[in-house]
Amino acid sequence: MVQFLKLLPALVVIGVALPAGAAPRISESGEAKLAKALEGRIPGKPVDCISLRGAKSSQVYDGTAIVYEDGRTLYVNRPAIGAESLRRDDILVSKTYSDRLCRIDTIRLVDQGSRIEHGFVGLGQFVPYTKPKS
Repeated sequence: MVQFLKLLPALVVIGVALPAGAAPRISESGEAKLAKALEGRIPGKPVDCISLRGAKSSQVYDGTAIVYEDGRTLYVNRPAIGAESLRRDDILVSKTYSDRLCRIDTIRLVDQGSRIEHGFVGLGQFVPYTKPKS
């Protein structure tokens, strides 16, 4: 322990002397990534439900939203409850009673690696984003 304490000042100096490119990169926030994904799209009137048949994929934005793709439309859902628990690599587990996903539904969040449930979100309204017609 004493040897480590003697080396600590040298390690601090080395860390400060590293070039800017060598510093660890901080990942973009969920908000910034979502904004980039929605670039060039126009928001529409929020809806309470979307069809699960049309949803081709979903994407989680850390601590922010779940985006469902339905053809040319992206439906952004910012959960009313638990959004801060969202992680990009979560497995989303929903239990629905119809072919629609609605704002009153909850989604359990399961860690992809350990397969352990770590939370849930209560969905909010779905905001459709479409590309403008040229």
